[in-house]
Amino acid sequence: MDLVIMADTHLPKRAKDLPAELWAAVEAADLVVHAGDWVDEETLDRLEERSRELVACWGNNDGPGLRARLPEVARTEVEGVRLGVVHETGGKQGREQRADAAYPDLDVLVFGHSHIPWDTTTSRGLRLLNPGSPTDRRQQPHCTYLTARVADGVIGDVVLHRLPPRTPRRPA
Repeated sequence: MDLVIMADTHLPKRAKDLPAELWAAVEAADLVVHAGDWVDEETLDRLEERSRELVACWGNNDGPGLRARLPEVARTEVEGVRLGVVHETGGKQGREQRADAAYPDLDVLVFGHSHIPWDTTTSRGLRLLNPGSPTDRRQQPHCTYLTARVADGVIGDVVLHRLPPRTPRRPA
């Protein structure tokens, strides 16, 4: 099963739309994962329409409409892998220990919020993945998203995709 993993899309505040490369990956994926900070419900609607399956949560910048439609923590099982999705996990110091304590029932936890790509495995074996942001790189060199493959109870082939720079908006 092929996954596309994203977070912190912040549409339409940080960009007008998701990059074409990401939309193509969404349409090819078996499962799309979004770890919150959508900002608008239209992006959720469009991802639901264009995804075979979507697992997602809300983030700190998401209002009442998105919070009514999405959980704070989403959980699913994918080919024997117990996957969770949450927006915030706190600061990087102690993240692995906090995640192990908070999510003992998971094999993989996807999170967002920082816009900083992250891929570590805790001492218990919990894989922590943050895809960065496809629209707002902040202090990172590139906007990013992740792809992964799940087979036989294992997540693998995790790849960080760097998106081309956006064309700056010109004043009207």
